[in-house]
Amino acid sequence: MKAIISLVLRYIPRPYLQLVGHWAARFLSLFYLGNKVECPVCNSQYRKFLPYGRNTSSRENALCPGCLSLERHRLMGLYLKRKTNFFNANLKVLHVAPEYCFIDRFENMPNLDYITGDIESPLAKVKMDIHKIPFEANTFDVAFCNHVMEHVDDYVLAMSELHRVLKPGGWALIQSPQDMKFEHTYEDPTITDPKEREKHFLQNDHLRLFGRDYGRELEKGGFTVTEDRFVMDELSKDEVKRYALPSEEIVYFCQKLDN
Repeated sequence: MKAIISLVLRYIPRPYLQLVGHWAARFLSLFYLGNKVECPVCNSQYRKFLPYGRNTSSRENALCPGCLSLERHRLMGLYLKRKTNFFNANLKVLHVAPEYCFIDRFENMPNLDYITGDIESPLAKVKMDIHKIPFEANTFDVAFCNHVMEHVDDYVLAMSELHRVLKPGGWALIQSPQDMKFEHTYEDPTITDPKEREKHFLQNDHLRLFGRDYGRELEKGGFTVTEDRFVMDELSKDEVKRYALPSEEIVYFCQKLDN
């Protein structure tokens, strides 16, 4: 199974996967019936989640076949429920590079004015470049932009644009892959070979790998950043296991506290 999923992820373009991947996953879910793991996004239960990754060393117990949530999505869903007003306040929300597991759920929430945007995703309603977001300043209460900053040419400009379109008092979740072995974010534009880029930056379409300084990099966009060790400090080991969460991931809660 891992080998098949690896080949699919490596050789089928992402826009096509976004359109049809959920049908294949729902079929596979028939072989994973059980109740040992639970997805806090769609509330489905399975004996385990599907493996996921671009190479044969892909992660076990990662992909929910019910909604296609990965570890980071289940963490975000749980964090929103337990630590924010997302499910009960009236909010205008911008979701950049929207994940399949969230789109219908958020669109159907009566308290949200929910807008999706991306430069290439067929799932997004607004075609936009995050370096120049086509909305006026102080438009949104909340922004989501996860696993994007490792792909963009100028991540500080992209972060600044998210800050610009938030209202004063607004907040954002802007997660990215990190390697905590690095004190500083690692970039090297001289590495152009796809295999070498994958070796250095986790994927060949990544331009950088953020280190322990990611919170400080987000601050360059104008945000006040809280590094919330939600998983490590507030969840039990049983919850982390049942929801199959990334056990060491820090949630970067980014706030706009000025005009």
